[in-house]
Amino acid sequence: MAEACITKQPQGLGFFEKYLTVWVILCIGAGILLGRLAPGVARSLDRLTLDVDGAPVVSIPIAVCLFFMMYPIMVKIDFGEVLRAGKSVKPVGLTLVLNWLIKPFTMYAIAVFFLGTVFRGFIGPDAVDLVRMPLGLDLAAGSTHGVGTVVLVDGIKMLEIPLWRSYLAGCILLGIAPCTAMVLVWGYLARGNDGHTLVMVAINSLAMLFLYGPLGGFLLGVGRLPVPWQALLLSIGIYVALPLVAGHISRKAIIATRGAAWFDARFLPVLTPITITALLATLVLLFSFKGDVIVDNPLTILWIAIPLFIQTLLIFAIGYFLAKRMKLSYADAAPTAMIGASNHFEVAIATATMLFGISSGAALATVVGVLIEVPVMLMLVRFCLRTAWADKKEAGLAA
Repeated sequence: MAEACITKQPQGLGFFEKYLTVWVILCIGAGILLGRLAPGVARSLDRLTLDVDGAPVVSIPIAVCLFFMMYPIMVKIDFGEVLRAGKSVKPVGLTLVLNWLIKPFTMYAIAVFFLGTVFRGFIGPDAVDLVRMPLGLDLAAGSTHGVGTVVLVDGIKMLEIPLWRSYLAGCILLGIAPCTAMVLVWGYLARGNDGHTLVMVAINSLAMLFLYGPLGGFLLGVGRLPVPWQALLLSIGIYVALPLVAGHISRKAIIATRGAAWFDARFLPVLTPITITALLATLVLLFSFKGDVIVDNPLTILWIAIPLFIQTLLIFAIGYFLAKRMKLSYADAAPTAMIGASNHFEVAIATATMLFGISSGAALATVVGVLIEVPVMLMLVRFCLRTAWADKKEAGLAA
């Protein structure tokens, strides 16, 4: 063949990847420390954003890190393999069912059970949160809307709602935002089918444009949630499309000028550490921006993190079990399960900020999604690698 479809990495993790959890913990600590010791630097970097309707949708420093995280993965993908992966009905169908027919409703049920029942006493049964009025709604002070009451705060109308319901709203926004960009890293680390992962990134990005608003409006129950079209398009374009286009163009150009052998043997090894390094740099930035919130609310973080953690494990288990029962190859099964388990927390944070306000409990809950995302997904990557099964085709070749 003239060129490799998707370059396969050597089996087994290198030293850097083997202890990735340690580096992640160190980078989280470094980020929180940076935010506490040099808050001015963190605030200055956090202000470098592209905004939509007053909400920070894309952090420019994070976007730069994500580009270098995604590019080494994107450059390895041959679009011929992507098209073949898109014709695989079973993994594509399973991923869509997980993301849009199962995940939003299990997230709602788990969050209501833990936040509204188990942890309600710890959160404060009478604790309230002030959130923005639903878009397009204009009620007099003292009026009720759902479970909330309209109040005046410094001359601005706000909606006073139970605090646990504000946290619930953030969990819902996470549950209806399937992962896009970051899942390419998890699939890559788990030795999954990069072509299938990329296909599902594209399909989920399109599905979000049509399903995010209706599902959010239905589950939130506080009025129809408007589709943040501009925020979604801008986020998807910068986090996914930009590194994809850059990777495809440079791959074709390098193979055309230097050949596939040079591309595989000389170019790709240089890129191998870049994805992990960019991931760690992203963590330092994220936690330097939001670390003070986490440090100031340790128990609150725990109450929110527990249902998010259980939801992640449940969806992964459902996806991984069904994939194996459907006799999918491991290379398709691993990313299929992880796509469902992870969340597009950038969009969730932007939407929570846009709808409820940056200081709302909903926005805090989406930040907790960032906190648990990387460590939990790394744990699931390791589980996948330890439980990987040989594909029939590979087993036949080995025999």
